[in-house]
Amino acid sequence: MNRGGSSASASANYLLCTNCRKVLRKDKRIRVSQPLTRGPSAFIPEKEVVQANTVDERTNFLVEEYSTSGRLDNITQVMSLHTQYLESFLRSQFYMLRMDGPLPLPDRHYIAIMAAARHQCSYLINMHVDEFLKTGGIAEWLNGLEYVPQRLRNLNEINKLLAHRPWLITKEHIQKLVKTGENNWSLPELVHAVVLLAHYHALASFVFGSGINPEREPGVSNGFRLISVNSFCVCDLANDNSIENASLSGNNFGIVDSLGELEALMERMKRLQEDREDGETTREEMTTRFEKEKKESLFVVPGETFHSFPHSDFEDDIIITADVSRYIEDPGFGYEDFSRRGEEHLPTFRAQDYTWENHGFSLVNRLYSDIGHLLDEKFRMVYNLTYNTMATHEDVDTTTLRRALFNYVHCMFGIRYDDYDYGEVNQLLERSLKVYIKTVTCYPERTTKRMYDSYWRQFTHSEKVHVNLLLMEARMQAELLYALRAITRHLT
Repeated sequence: MNRGGSSASASANYLLCTNCRKVLRKDKRIRVSQPLTRGPSAFIPEKEVVQANTVDERTNFLVEEYSTSGRLDNITQVMSLHTQYLESFLRSQFYMLRMDGPLPLPDRHYIAIMAAARHQCSYLINMHVDEFLKTGGIAEWLNGLEYVPQRLRNLNEINKLLAHRPWLITKEHIQKLVKTGENNWSLPELVHAVVLLAHYHALASFVFGSGINPEREPGVSNGFRLISVNSFCVCDLANDNSIENASLSGNNFGIVDSLGELEALMERMKRLQEDREDGETTREEMTTRFEKEKKESLFVVPGETFHSFPHSDFEDDIIITADVSRYIEDPGFGYEDFSRRGEEHLPTFRAQDYTWENHGFSLVNRLYSDIGHLLDEKFRMVYNLTYNTMATHEDVDTTTLRRALFNYVHCMFGIRYDDYDYGEVNQLLERSLKVYIKTVTCYPERTTKRMYDSYWRQFTHSEKVHVNLLLMEARMQAELLYALRAITRHLT
């Protein structure tokens, strides 16, 4: 758990990295080295992303048409490995931030800042500090939440719950925000805010999961000092993230093993497809397998040992800096497993009872015109996106793998699909991949290059970016389902 501060006596046990200003324990024995990568990502070789951008004129057109920053930023460069998806993403984000909608333009960017701050995502905070000021935002608000109108501050609770434990959101939270009074939210305004919060929580997962590098050196923008916290600093690279992917380092370590893993995964996918065609698993068995997977996810812990690598521990290493904490309240509040140890009767969100297609889509579209169509297109795009390849293999049907990734995220948020056999998750997702998924989805600020490199070692970086797109959209949809269900209950 992150701490918001420490006593004078305790502070002697910590030091401040002069490069990124991250607070770390002195006993970590920091060794400073040079960053391993340049370019848009700390995880992906620069040449792979640059090649994708130089050959694709479509990406340049999309940036000119839909980018709010007016440039090819690092997120867009990495997403451009999947141009079809990028178009859906940029169109929906542009609509949220720039097109007609219930909220004033500066408020939209401030809400993005509040959402990104829940995960200490300085990349997104800095981006929207710029945008907030460019759209006429009041600079004083950037001094912290105590300087913003009470109405915006009232979003803190739903921001916190959506980011970390969305299943706790109830109709009472909605009623509190829309009650009559000078600081109340209309339902269209609240839906716009909820969509923004969910979008930027999920985008923070993508930023950390893909190792997105800062755009530039921290400095001053329009008189306001940019946050210089960078989760991919040399202090990380020296102590945690410096184990390179075998395929990049020229070292043969793990190549034979990973080839075996790839063949075994493809064999399991083929067998699952055949089993599904041969006969159906009973509903009771499917329910049992979901509960088993939900409980097993308790023991998938970020920071556990990978193969022969040293232990990667977090143990309160990071203290949230004042630059980030000014935008949030209750900084110690974080993800807690939906299925807690020792609980027998666990509440489950049955997806069939409140689906995006039948319930969430129509509600969000009615209260915030057209955003439902854009989000629906984006969800469908990432879920169905395939090149029918797996590493070096072609003509592969990856449907079962994509569905397992998407449904595992929802499982960790307590959402169950009655028609899905959760036994497939255990067969298709290896342990190191489950650790990566849980970290990126639930504690994105803890993601390391080692985690990224540890799974699917024969897969391309483009395929791993596709994984991150799936995780991002699955997370956003899960947050929206809980929030929209609470709004529906408020209305009924």
